[in-house]
Amino acid sequence: MTSDDDPFHDCELDPEAILGTHTFEDVLFTDETETPVNVLTGETPAHSQATVEEAKEFVASIDTETPQIALPTSVESQVETQSKPYTAAAFFHFKATGSLERHRAYHAAYEADAFAVDFEADYESGDLTITIERADEA
Repeated sequence: MTSDDDPFHDCELDPEAILGTHTFEDVLFTDETETPVNVLTGETPAHSQATVEEAKEFVASIDTETPQIALPTSVESQVETQSKPYTAAAFFHFKATGSLERHRAYHAAYEADAFAVDFEADYESGDLTITIERADEA
């Protein structure tokens, strides 16, 4: 197999590292995601008030072939940019999977016909579950 045929040729991890089901806990935007509070009024600014349903609608509206998830935005970013408490990212984003190595490996598997990739975003718990199987075993 040439490097052009191997979807993992640029990856630090091989497929064995991501095969199976992996759950990444408390990585998604939830109703419990921290938002800033104005110290003078005790209120959360309007731009930081959001629901999980809004976040899910936002990520669903993004025109891309790669499924998106809603990740929490830091309080600092919310204050500095007056942004919502969530942002969209590919389901295998390194902020969700915990490392750039995993990000690259999940991305390679998602792009390759040799793998069946599925994920579940549980916005109540904040957990993201990714399952990778070889396509001939799925």
